[in-house]
Amino acid sequence: MTTKIYTAIGLMSGTSMDGIDLALIKTDGQEFLETGSWARVSYTPAQRAILRQSLKDAVKLKDRNARPGVLAAAEIMITAAHGQIVAEFLAAGHLEAKDIDVIGFHGQTVLHRPQDKLTVQLGDGSALAQLLKIPVVFDMRAEDIAAGGQGAPLVPVFHQALVKSANLHGPVAFVNLGGVGNITYIDGVADPIAFDTGPGNALIDDEMKERFGSDFDDGGVVGGQGQVNQSALAKLMAHPYFEQNLPKSLDRNAFSREPVQNLSNEEAIATLTAFTAETLRSAIKHLPAAPHHWIIAGGGALNPTLLAMIGNRMNAKVSTADEHGWPAQLIEAQAWAYLAVRSLRGLPITFPTTTGVKAPLCGGTLVQP
Repeated sequence: MTTKIYTAIGLMSGTSMDGIDLALIKTDGQEFLETGSWARVSYTPAQRAILRQSLKDAVKLKDRNARPGVLAAAEIMITAAHGQIVAEFLAAGHLEAKDIDVIGFHGQTVLHRPQDKLTVQLGDGSALAQLLKIPVVFDMRAEDIAAGGQGAPLVPVFHQALVKSANLHGPVAFVNLGGVGNITYIDGVADPIAFDTGPGNALIDDEMKERFGSDFDDGGVVGGQGQVNQSALAKLMAHPYFEQNLPKSLDRNAFSREPVQNLSNEEAIATLTAFTAETLRSAIKHLPAAPHHWIIAGGGALNPTLLAMIGNRMNAKVSTADEHGWPAQLIEAQAWAYLAVRSLRGLPITFPTTTGVKAPLCGGTLVQP
């Protein structure tokens, strides 16, 4: 019996809060994977301001369904923005709703505290399904959290599919550097091992915003002009998270920038960039063996200074996802499409070796239009 091939759209709005990524794939959620067209839209300054405020308003949440402060308005804005990019993508590709089997909708994470069994992603999946007249799978982290898992990372099973499709020999470390960094360790035999490594771009972005009014260090220019302050780096690396055993995951705001506050602009950004690189080297102690190959994806793959710092710390090959034909900033959107299909088919999306859940688990809420 032939397994159905699904046409799926994945939507990702990451912790960097820079915009929405959309990717179209065709897959059976297992062996078959064909990537297709994509789109991207940046958030406006006003939208980013709402998202930044939503992070602050979410800090004291105890009920994942509550929407105090700007959270209600942010959720409406996020859902509408996602609906708009899908509608424009379909129109540009001369596609109709009936051509898409499912949408995987991540939403915007504003709080992630697995120790409290609490994770909050803003985005109304039901409203999106009604708006687009396409089935939507969303809220993919909640079931894992409720079952005692970390609810993150979820992309490892897709990383494994990519590595297998490229016939790469392990062990391979697939690293996504969004707001938070996460790693997937793939040896080609066992289930993938995955965990959050530490800050990805979040601290760099926040410091750039505070000092320069910029959303990120474009091209790693500022970080490349500064010297790394080793004392401040040591203080940053003293955070207990790095010694914590697996499974583990992070909230975007888990780390403080206080150690770099008295440094010059360039020195501060260089040090925070080195911090992200150093957390990857630190992650090796949690792996069965040192990876032979590191593949870097996410916004961090666009920062040459960060890539150089990573390369200088690893006795292994370091490449970007783009070098393998995988657009670095699209992988998570593609993954959400892949996960949506797995959810539709009742296949697991989280595993004991990725989130710490007791048994492989299928997650996500399916809503029909």
